[in-house]
Amino acid sequence: MSAATLLRDVFGFEDFRPGQKEIVEAVAEGEQTLAIMPTGGGKSLCFQLPALMRDGLTVVISPLIALMRDQVRGLSEAGVKAAALTSANTPEEMDAIWNALASGELKILYMAPERLASGAIAPALRRAGISLIAVDEAHCVSQWGHDFRPDYLRIGELRRQLDVPLAAFTATADAETRDDIVQKLFAGASPRVFLGGFDRPNIHLAFAVKDKPRNQILSFVEKRAGQSGIIYCGTRAKTETLAAALAQAGKRSCFYHGGMEPEDRKIVEARFQQEDGLIVVATVAFGMGIDKPDIRWVAHADLPKSIEAYYQEIGRAGRDGAPAETLTLFGADDIRFRRQQIDESLAPADRRDADHGRLNALLGLAEAQKCRRQSLLAYFGETNAACGNCDLCDEPPDIFDATTPVRMALSAALRTSERFGAGHLIDILRGIETDKVRACGHESLPTFAVGKEFDKRQWQAIFRQMMGLDLVRPDSERHGALRMTDHARPILRGEQEVTLRRDSLSVTRKGPVVKALVSEEDAPLLSALKAKRRHLAEAAGVPAYIIFNDRTLIEMAETKPETLDQMSRIGGVGAKKLASYGEAFLEVINPDAEIPHPRRAKLAGQREGEVFDRLLAVQAELSRGTGGHEKPLTCSASLLARVAKARPRDISGLTKLLGDRHAERFGDAFLEILKEA
Repeated sequence: MSAATLLRDVFGFEDFRPGQKEIVEAVAEGEQTLAIMPTGGGKSLCFQLPALMRDGLTVVISPLIALMRDQVRGLSEAGVKAAALTSANTPEEMDAIWNALASGELKILYMAPERLASGAIAPALRRAGISLIAVDEAHCVSQWGHDFRPDYLRIGELRRQLDVPLAAFTATADAETRDDIVQKLFAGASPRVFLGGFDRPNIHLAFAVKDKPRNQILSFVEKRAGQSGIIYCGTRAKTETLAAALAQAGKRSCFYHGGMEPEDRKIVEARFQQEDGLIVVATVAFGMGIDKPDIRWVAHADLPKSIEAYYQEIGRAGRDGAPAETLTLFGADDIRFRRQQIDESLAPADRRDADHGRLNALLGLAEAQKCRRQSLLAYFGETNAACGNCDLCDEPPDIFDATTPVRMALSAALRTSERFGAGHLIDILRGIETDKVRACGHESLPTFAVGKEFDKRQWQAIFRQMMGLDLVRPDSERHGALRMTDHARPILRGEQEVTLRRDSLSVTRKGPVVKALVSEEDAPLLSALKAKRRHLAEAAGVPAYIIFNDRTLIEMAETKPETLDQMSRIGGVGAKKLASYGEAFLEVINPDAEIPHPRRAKLAGQREGEVFDRLLAVQAELSRGTGGHEKPLTCSASLLARVAKARPRDISGLTKLLGDRHAERFGDAFLEILKEA
């Protein structure tokens, strides 16, 4: 049966949406396919329709149980034999699914990627006559995507084992993510790529700086009474408190997050689908599996993780094509929290650097100077005329020529070897002689005090906008020190000018300020120390505090010990923990730190360690004798450690340890050191 006939008779549509027909034809013909389509663009139809056009079974790999359950229900109502293998199946349901597979009744089988961990799944699918694999939310396979799922990495191997075509779909994938998807899912094959455009012109885009954020959210909701909406929060706890505040204000609301019981999450999902005007306050997990076309608005109470995450989440509004609205709140605490998440991750340095770049791109969208939709689409490689449907088209921001202050900031970073964060650079620019400025000799720099016309808050806004323009990025290997990007160099050389938003410099902070555990300068290092602690704790199978408690890590971040001896003086670092973990944490604080010989390391923090160092130094002076012409002679590190511990008082005791030849060369000098000790 033709695609057009099935589209009309089974799914009830007279025409394809833009881009659908070409993708359906390619998938139905068995071409390896990668399709990037906007949320609401009808991507599920692009694998469901080919499944009916082809012989055999189509397996759809999808990340969320709710998504699978909804699609199976919709297909069943349309007369299509479909089922889903999920952890929520009862034993009876599982038996029915396997029987249907064995008899060849099923056309479409949904399953979560975790199912692929079983070695029995590939032979079972082969016996069932699989002819196509479809992968929904394919960005989950990519380390660069916003929702990485390790189990997705098994899909490429499944394709090779079964030797069937694969069609992958996602709504959000920049060029780097697309390349990663191709490599992970289609290794050895070149898929046909469909890039369906990212514009959702019916969605109004808006950002706002946090200013009594709870009131901002309540005001936004009040003006949209009776409309269904989603509010995304950065933490589980915040979903609960904000939902309670909405309920107190007379709004029908509920919360949703990963810490809830599965049955409670199902109840919220069912209510949201069935009730008009319900507001769900949720973490990012909510919405991917909800096929509700009339969500009229999406609000972010906290800054999302990336532009990809932002785009995916706002895409849950207005899927029916009717007007929809968004609001995203952001503030300094959000940015600090997202930076901390990146710095505390166990990802390699290049991945963390790339994630900082992605966060910079999101800040660029938040601080955009022109049409916000243009900025959003440019990130995905598309150009567009000004939309007239965003807050910046509604009311253009106040822009000023900021070339001079930006050059000042870049010069301060360059003259300090790009080794410091924004806080220290701002002190230099404002001419504040802190202990750190004096210790580094930075009060003598040409850039010292050149930026007095701006206060600290304004300089913070300048640096934030510089990050949004990707002129500087935190360096993951230097614990948050700002490193210039290639975009900054033409500005520094005077070849290019730059503008910033004046309104961002004049925003005043209201409400309580969250007290940080450490200074802004030391926060990235504390995050790196916590990441190392988590890695060691997971490897040992113990709680993180068993390694070191927070107070100990804070002291490490503030004092920055350069040797094991200095680290031994930090509270909570006993001899056993120093021996077990000292070197690992020292390398985090200073990757270039010289790690001592193991024998010397065992003496760290002890008086014998200082004696060892002095013995080692005098040995180096006398290794060729007092005149410097004798045959080289040295003691081993273990021998020097024994001398430092035993501390013999006379030459006979020393000779017993060293032997005659070494005692003759080093005896008098060693005894002098031991007497002083």
